[in-house]
Amino acid sequence: MGAAPLPDWLEPLYGAEQMRAIDRWAIEQRGIPSLDLMERAGAGLTVHTDRLFPRGPIVIVCGKGNNGGDGLVAGRLLRGFGRKVRVLLLAAPDEYTGDAAANLRRLDGAHEPFEPDALADAAVVIDAILGTGFAGEPRGTAAAAIEALAGFGGPIVAADIASGVDASTGEAARAAVAATATVTFAAAKPGHWIAPGKQACGERIVVDIGIPPGAPVPPDAGLLTGRVHDLVPGRDAPGTKFSSGHVVVAGGSRGLTGAPCLAADAAMRAGAGYVTALVPASLEPIFESRLLEVMTRALADADGALTPAAVDDALAACERAGALVLGPGAGRGDGTFGFLREVAARAELPLLIDADGLNAHAGALAALAERRAPTVLTPHAGELARLLETSSEQVARSRLRSAREAARRARAIVVLKGDDTIIARPDGLAAVNDLSAPGLATAGTGDVLSGIIGAHLAKGMDPFAAACAGVRRHAAAGRLAADEHGADEHGADGVIARDVIAALPRARRGEPATPDE
Repeated sequence: MGAAPLPDWLEPLYGAEQMRAIDRWAIEQRGIPSLDLMERAGAGLTVHTDRLFPRGPIVIVCGKGNNGGDGLVAGRLLRGFGRKVRVLLLAAPDEYTGDAAANLRRLDGAHEPFEPDALADAAVVIDAILGTGFAGEPRGTAAAAIEALAGFGGPIVAADIASGVDASTGEAARAAVAATATVTFAAAKPGHWIAPGKQACGERIVVDIGIPPGAPVPPDAGLLTGRVHDLVPGRDAPGTKFSSGHVVVAGGSRGLTGAPCLAADAAMRAGAGYVTALVPASLEPIFESRLLEVMTRALADADGALTPAAVDDALAACERAGALVLGPGAGRGDGTFGFLREVAARAELPLLIDADGLNAHAGALAALAERRAPTVLTPHAGELARLLETSSEQVARSRLRSAREAARRARAIVVLKGDDTIIARPDGLAAVNDLSAPGLATAGTGDVLSGIIGAHLAKGMDPFAAACAGVRRHAAAGRLAADEHGADEHGADGVIARDVIAALPRARRGEPATPDE
């Protein structure tokens, strides 16, 4: 996975396997002693723990691996700072090996076996139990220590990753440390930014430990940056409404007319020059009154929902378009599902499938893999669970793994929506959005995202780049809308989907500042 170079608009996120390879490269090819890397990691942990929590006694809980070694360095250095430090070992001293054993010998002062009661008087605890190589469920003394930290109640600083979190995926064990801050070494990891691990890491601080640039280890994930906005073509002077991108939106049903309207308006605000809404004939007057800049085309329907009889007309309407957004508000009747599946199979242009278009393909991702034109899917966790025939809970536990699996099966770009929206390519490369936008947690904003990405696809963008730029622009617009509609420390409750659409042009020009996490 991720063999191709990472686009320059993604900041690398390195999983455990890649970090091990980078460490080996630094040690074997650049001659940096591993003990020096551990010393610098422990020094960074020391400096930031002392900065964040400058008073009171410190307890450091050290496993017997390299993560524990980082904690032992911090114990020695914090004592040198004049701090009162207790170092608790999760194994007998003779079980520590390699660099961790060397730092146990260097430790200035006493250490003692781990006992939960030893946490009681701490002003802050350093979690150096399990490192980035952890996966699965903690066992033995590590599990007992994690449970004790769960009952501590005070601030916790995690060394590299909160113990119990899989650094490569963000998956978390049943018992995982909930850190106040995480001091991570060399580079951020996917687990710092993907739920549920994201919530366990607290404030994230990356420390340079002296690994030189140029390691020949490509990451298979990256963090989205605002540079992705530069990929979106703008309207130029010689252009026309058609050269700016023609988007077709197909959907709508009785009681669900708002969804395609929001998608169509968002496509216009995102820069599409021409948008056509394909809607049930019996409901067309509703769309005509709501969509002033958007063309409508009436399709055969039954009781306000699209039917297979409308497929040929829908495909004809797509012949000169640049992208099709399929499914917003379409409904879940058998006939409508038949329409959605057949259009998806036969459409020969870039296709974004959302909402009921996704539900129509539950358990049938392989059918989408037969498409010859690009496909983008934009599910939330429940929709992705239906596509993969699993539970929403399983998707929530394994968000990165689930998005990658769906992308592989469908040979599509998968946008798994959330506060940590993940954009996955069929080859496994994944982008993660870190721009939190609580104002987007309201009805209709998913339709807005569909329209934005549809506009980008219609401009001829690479589908992965189109989806990434759409996600970032959507989040930036959500933040701008929240700023304009009374967002405060209590949230962004006043934002509605139309506010996000109105903010889209400014969201491309620049992003609001990201507050401290």
